[in-house]
Amino acid sequence: MNPLSARSTGPRLTPGRLFATPGALEVLRAANVSVDDLLTRHLRGDWGDLTAEDRRQNDLALESGLRVLSCYELPGGGKVWIITEWDRSVTTVLLPDDY
Repeated sequence: MNPLSARSTGPRLTPGRLFATPGALEVLRAANVSVDDLLTRHLRGDWGDLTAEDRRQNDLALESGLRVLSCYELPGGGKVWIITEWDRSVTTVLLPDDY
């Protein structure tokens, strides 16, 4: 999905309860990246730095009720994942190593 078109539309999924691991928050803070901005991108369907196939899987997951994963590479290296569970009860911001 084109990130610009994703930002111009409303949310494509609901987050449920929001959680973030301490490590993810620290990495985001050090990179001067807003967790709110990344959550907004995720909820609007901008899946970040994923392959075309993984993006398609997320789009299908929205229709079929499966887990959705976004990946965002950060300035200076590192990345965070955002995962919304299949039942949309929880969304977690985490480092790949936290998984």
